[in-house]
Amino acid sequence: MSKKPARVNLEEGSPEYSVFHAIHEAREKLNITQTELARRTGIDQGDISKLERGTRNPSLKLLKRLAQGLGMELKITFVPIEQAEEAENH
Repeated sequence: MSKKPARVNLEEGSPEYSVFHAIHEAREKLNITQTELARRTGIDQGDISKLERGTRNPSLKLLKRLAQGLGMELKITFVPIEQAEEAENH
């Protein structure tokens, strides 16, 4: 019996959604395929597909490899809840 992977939180605005959307959007802007991104990063194309669909939760190490393969820098910030809520309301 095959076990279906649990989907992560893909609610728009969630950190998970932002990460998956950013990966897909950056790849599309570079006009590269998942296969090309896999070649650049050494990450299996199937895993990249799972990341973009939200069925795989990436490690920090994996995110760093993806950023490098996309010619980007990974930047993570912690924002006070009040500040994040205020930004959402504007």
